[in-house]
Amino acid sequence: MSVPVRIPTPLRKLTGNLEIVEAEGATIKEIIRDLEQNYPGLKERICDEQDNVRRFVNVFVNDEDIRFLEHSETPVKEGDEVSIVPAIAGG
Repeated sequence: MSVPVRIPTPLRKLTGNLEIVEAEGATIKEIIRDLEQNYPGLKERICDEQDNVRRFVNVFVNDEDIRFLEHSETPVKEGDEVSIVPAIAGG
């Protein structure tokens, strides 16, 4: 199953400047794995060495932060949209 993934501007150089790409998978972990296969270098910017989503990267499934769901095991189904959003710090 394929779902649209919204790519933030800083990572679009890895997707050929595409804002939305399709990725296959039933969980966020599988989606990220598929993104890495199609767009090498993307996973290391999203995940740390333990395959956890980095603290300064937010991943949403239909506007729900996966940190409040099941983290990288959050299920993804037909019709869902995934968004990768870098955290913005300010002060």
